[in-house]
Amino acid sequence: MSDPRDSGPGPAPLVATGEREALSSLLGELGAALTRYWATAAEVLRGGGVRLREPGAEAFSLERNFFSLLFLYSYRRLGVPRERRVLYAIVNQCLRGMVTGCDNLLDDEYKPTLETDLPSGATRFRSVLDIMVSDRVLCEVLTEQARDGLLSSEQAVAASNASLRALLRSGAQEASEEGGLAGGRLAPEAVLNTVHRYKTGLLFQAPWVVPRVLEPVDEDRLAPVEEALYWIGIGCQVLDDLVDLGRDLRQGRHNYVASLACHALDPGEWERLEAWRARASDEGAADLALTVPRAREAAAKTALALLERGAHGLFADPDGGLVDTSIAFLVRRIGADRLVGSDLPGS
Repeated sequence: MSDPRDSGPGPAPLVATGEREALSSLLGELGAALTRYWATAAEVLRGGGVRLREPGAEAFSLERNFFSLLFLYSYRRLGVPRERRVLYAIVNQCLRGMVTGCDNLLDDEYKPTLETDLPSGATRFRSVLDIMVSDRVLCEVLTEQARDGLLSSEQAVAASNASLRALLRSGAQEASEEGGLAGGRLAPEAVLNTVHRYKTGLLFQAPWVVPRVLEPVDEDRLAPVEEALYWIGIGCQVLDDLVDLGRDLRQGRHNYVASLACHALDPGEWERLEAWRARASDEGAADLALTVPRAREAAAKTALALLERGAHGLFADPDGGLVDTSIAFLVRRIGADRLVGSDLPGS
């Protein structure tokens, strides 16, 4: 259940001051949502033998939560009231915890959602705990809304069920790859339109699943916003494919760059990738995309075009300046800047 929102080698460069100011009110709403998420998580864990550590300032930063800001922006653009935006930001943090936990288990790594006093080496159980606690927080938040008369009990249940269904579509795609590529390596367009559609594109539309249950949504206004989020998600997944080319080859996963090399461009590049995969060592995995320049360049151009399509669709006047800023930020956050090269906005 790939989630590029948690990709990247470390803190990304700061968003410029002007663009940061355009998002400042949303940062306040996000801060309120994250505070509520962690407070509820601490209450859920109380007495269970695991203690939640208080999050530091970085946990609230724009850099750590840029995708959450994009989703909040989409709510504000369509006129969702502030108190509901905060609610949906809490829901999204819960979904993020579940997706990241599943990613960790599937990829045998650990990117934290919750910092606890569990041993750092207990990565599998920490991932399981992130999933369980995030699910309980979601349940608690929706239940409290119903208890306070802000939702009916039927709406709370419907919202909870809708959130699970939104994640299952991405999870089912991941499950289909667990046994390897039994049907062979797909053509590049098929990777985008089938694999990445479910793995990431629809995942980026998941933040609107609960609002659809609880808000009087104008479908004509929502459709282009959802489409914009979809293309941002697909663009980020292509960037992930550039960064994770070696890992995906080793694990027998679909990868857009590998498909370009296999089907569309230079046969010698595919032979190079196959030769690397046949080696016992993972040496060179981080730079593997650089060894297939034609596939790398084509994938980079595709990723940037998709991100531009999505960003232009998401940001409305007077926030058009966020288009190039957000693209450059996402490329760097995912760790693909050296693979994208001079085509990156602002280079």
